[in-house]
Amino acid sequence: MIDEQVIRDHGLTREEYDLIVELIGRDPNLTELGIFSLMWSEHCSYKSSKVHLKKLPVTGKNVIQGPGENAGIIDIGDGLAAVFKIESHNHPSFIEPYQGAATGVGGILRDIFTMGARPIAVMDSLRFGPLDTPRNRSVIDGVVSGIAGYGNSFGVPTVGGEVYFNECYSLNPLVNAFCLGIVEKDKIFYAKAEGRGNAVLYVGSKTGRDGIHGATMASAEFGEDLEEKRPNVQVGDPFKEKLLLEACLEVMDQGLIVGIQDMGAAGLTCSTTEMAANAGLGIAIDLDLVPQREEGMTPYEIMLSESQERMLIVAEETRVSEVQDVFAKWDLDAIVIGRVTDDGRLHVRFQEEEVVDIPVDAVIKLCPVYQRRYSAPVPPRPTPAAEGVPLPEEFNAAFLKLLGSPTIADKEWVFQQYDHMVQTNTAFLPGADAAVLRLKGSQKALAMTLDGNSLYALLDPRTGGQIAVAEACRNLACVGAYPIGVTNCLNFGNPEKPEIMWQFKEVVEGIAEACRIFEIPVTGGNVSFYNDTEGVSIHPTPVLGILGIVDNIDLAVSPGLKGEGDLVVLLGENRAELGGSEYLRFVHGQEGGPPPKIDLEGEKRLHGLCLDAISRRLLRSAHDISEGGLAVCAAECAFHSDSLLGCTLDLDEDLRTDALLFGETQSRIVVTAAPENLEELLRLAGEHKVEASVLGKTGGGRIIFRHRGETMIDTAVHEAFTRWKQAIPEHFKVK
Repeated sequence: MIDEQVIRDHGLTREEYDLIVELIGRDPNLTELGIFSLMWSEHCSYKSSKVHLKKLPVTGKNVIQGPGENAGIIDIGDGLAAVFKIESHNHPSFIEPYQGAATGVGGILRDIFTMGARPIAVMDSLRFGPLDTPRNRSVIDGVVSGIAGYGNSFGVPTVGGEVYFNECYSLNPLVNAFCLGIVEKDKIFYAKAEGRGNAVLYVGSKTGRDGIHGATMASAEFGEDLEEKRPNVQVGDPFKEKLLLEACLEVMDQGLIVGIQDMGAAGLTCSTTEMAANAGLGIAIDLDLVPQREEGMTPYEIMLSESQERMLIVAEETRVSEVQDVFAKWDLDAIVIGRVTDDGRLHVRFQEEEVVDIPVDAVIKLCPVYQRRYSAPVPPRPTPAAEGVPLPEEFNAAFLKLLGSPTIADKEWVFQQYDHMVQTNTAFLPGADAAVLRLKGSQKALAMTLDGNSLYALLDPRTGGQIAVAEACRNLACVGAYPIGVTNCLNFGNPEKPEIMWQFKEVVEGIAEACRIFEIPVTGGNVSFYNDTEGVSIHPTPVLGILGIVDNIDLAVSPGLKGEGDLVVLLGENRAELGGSEYLRFVHGQEGGPPPKIDLEGEKRLHGLCLDAISRRLLRSAHDISEGGLAVCAAECAFHSDSLLGCTLDLDEDLRTDALLFGETQSRIVVTAAPENLEELLRLAGEHKVEASVLGKTGGGRIIFRHRGETMIDTAVHEAFTRWKQAIPEHFKVK
């Protein structure tokens, strides 16, 4: 009996239920209701975000596949294409941190190899609450262990990412996983069930009861019933996924299959309905043939299970035995469970009865799309003037305190748990501005980075979206790469709240503006709404994953200082901007103020200058200025040098000293150059219409900043390095 409570329990409104009845011509049974519940969930349908996502630029001369498939694809030349995507696994990672994060990695890996690509690298963007509470430490420990356990066992390197800490993530940690794969352009596969009468094969692990209603759970706020939701979290097996990868790539390489789809969110429901709808056909399956690892499973449970390491394949009847032979070699099930039909419907049988008979277009294409109400928060967030913040009594102490902020501090505690060298493509160790991966047999390399400052997006969502794109592209420029494509993971609170929807709209429009300026297409991504617990929303958190190309890997540049006597040059202009800075938040306990301004055209000129200088071998190092400002940037350059090399820098601007040292003004890069290359570097800066100024020289074992002749910071590199290095591990010491 489907009553109002059953409808609500499935995350549907009465209006949505009535539409389902209209579309299928009758009341659905419970299994059919479950199918609509999953596929019409926010997580699967994007029903609240579609109207705004259409504003993003999605086309470009090198785009092979844009939004709408498992992953985006960009032509990188030489007959190869890059396949990349980012996904969220936020809700599962709070309920069950290890398995939530592990299966997040497993899911994004399948998104890549279902397109025919071999995954070559993973990155992750993580957000947690402060480390001084046991619960938050437990969550980060579980999440990092889950990422490491899955990625290391599967055999894909985790080459970088980002980790932020803020109280708003204490009840809603964010786990966003990015994966990059490589495929030959003529061997790309798509999620289409083509060919009437073709066989539908279930391959991979057996189906269990784990993960049922996972997508629905990810489309609702959390309350006090977290333990009850634990069965919604899937359980992963990376070794099984490695076998699945090899088997899938082998049948693809041999041309044995017509189409393939990952059973990710919504499991068998998603793969059957999406593949059929994409081909304009239908599918009929028999659940008695589905391999099951638990007894007594109902049709509802089998269709809604999100058990991991499973794929749905379509193959011609004459090739079925060959497909099965390949999967048997890898010790995996490959069972024919149905056929492709031409009636546009999903037919599901169980114990000789038809338990589902619905049009696939109703499930996939006719979900309601909402134009949610949006309005800016009232009253607006306070924006105190920088002059209202007192100057530090002791700048050395403020500098060392800032280096101890977990958001700024060394993340080795995290990435030392990851294998970042497997497959031997990794050119730069984690900690550089961007990850750089060799393309074997080529001078080219691929670079990738994840970026997004949630505090900027909270204070000014449009600017926050623009800066997320700009900083990611700046990080690529610092290693010598130019951007070619974007994927995004947009993490927000409840879209039914007008102020949250306003944040989302503004961020998307900011991202769209920046992508058009930088001429890079958005090839796909993910929206994660309902990141609320007990009515409290996270900060709006857009995470941008941007892929770039290094034309000559021999020219790639790293952030570490390279030797005594190099000139330290600032590309860009200092301004008195403290709003939204980590200094203001961590040292003064304030999250107010306007974030830094961004001039996108000026930013683009800065990237052009950096790339031009690198191509002419004028730069010895390059590092962008972000969280912590100029002082932290200089310290990080020292920390990444081979011998903790210091520097002495002079600032002359008539601005507040703390704004000069710790402000996060955008469009700035600190570079070093040999003295004989300075004249050419300054000439290039003039050509690109970018301000450039010599700050000082490298040398010695101290970090020294002078402002208008007065020494403000004078700290031993070793002391600063120790504070930066130990800030996170200190929280995990046995007490």
